[in-house]
Amino acid sequence: MTLGLCLLTTLLATAPARAETPQQAVQALLNSIQQVKEMEALSPEEARANRAVMDRALTHLDVAEVSQKTLGKHWKRRSAEERQQFTQLLGELFRYVAFPNSAKFFRELTIEYQDNSKDGTAATVPVVVHHKDEGEIRIDFDLLENDRRWRVVDVILDGVSMRNNLRTQFYQILKKDDFAGLVQRMQDRLDTARGGGS
Repeated sequence: MTLGLCLLTTLLATAPARAETPQQAVQALLNSIQQVKEMEALSPEEARANRAVMDRALTHLDVAEVSQKTLGKHWKRRSAEERQQFTQLLGELFRYVAFPNSAKFFRELTIEYQDNSKDGTAATVPVVVHHKDEGEIRIDFDLLENDRRWRVVDVILDGVSMRNNLRTQFYQILKKDDFAGLVQRMQDRLDTARGGGS
């Protein structure tokens, strides 16, 4: 009896945690983003803590999916190494550009979660925020479920898709330049956001 109870306790303890809901994934993302601080004038300890918050926020984004969709038809033409490089750079741009800018926007806002919709492994979580200057703003978070985890793959602000906006920018650059040129522009933007260093 004792052995059986012990085995049951062990099995329950090692069972995978229940997957969070799409809304919980969005809440976790926004909670992390709200804690991100501006890079300037941070002590080394504060910078490390800030990096940890940004890393946590990034786990709620499917950067690989966003990378593939934003590069669109150009994704298939890239080698595995180039895809990895692009995905890593895009993730770093989320950390050092998108998250600090979003933190400024979300930090003082009241966020109301609306009824979300789910269709298999896809879900949309709509939120309404109240901005003192811009009034009521609707934001839709599109998510996909993979390996029992919901991750954000697009953010639609007042009808404008983040993913489509990025794809438009990347396509415009690729019309004038090659893939290496796009990567260099992304790296330059990242270096500027980091203050000239890593």
